[in-house]
Amino acid sequence: MDVSLREVVDSDVPVFFSHMSDPEAIQVAAFVAKNPPDRAAFDAHWARMRSSDEIFLRTVVVDGAVAGHAAVYGPAEKREVTYWIDRAYWGRGVATAALRGLLALVPERPLYARAAADNTGSARVLQKCGFVVTGHDRGFANGRGTEVDELVLALAE
Repeated sequence: MDVSLREVVDSDVPVFFSHMSDPEAIQVAAFVAKNPPDRAAFDAHWARMRSSDEIFLRTVVVDGAVAGHAAVYGPAEKREVTYWIDRAYWGRGVATAALRGLLALVPERPLYARAAADNTGSARVLQKCGFVVTGHDRGFANGRGTEVDELVLALAE
């Protein structure tokens, strides 16, 4: 399996919408857009992200197919990583490979991440890539319609 990152192109965005509209993935991720099926809001959000100089954004490609995306965003002192991998690729090392690739492209440190505390898959990916749990938080998760416990993680080097 070949996992790579490349710049986002226009044809990726509808694929991302499909990935991020998956009800099971939304439940697991928890912290998602207010109304994930709102295509107009999704497209506007992605247009803003793609035009921002403060967001480093890449498409995750597996064996030639768009499998998700990964990004670094936020102010310099609080830069965070985020990623979304299509459920068809879960449990196959794609998220770990994608995050490692992203970290190699973005050398700045520290970097931070957050994950729903019960999202063990995402926590495991982050920890395999060197992130350590530095705290806990609680916030409203649109994907679940309730408050959810979060892990706060950091990558120092």
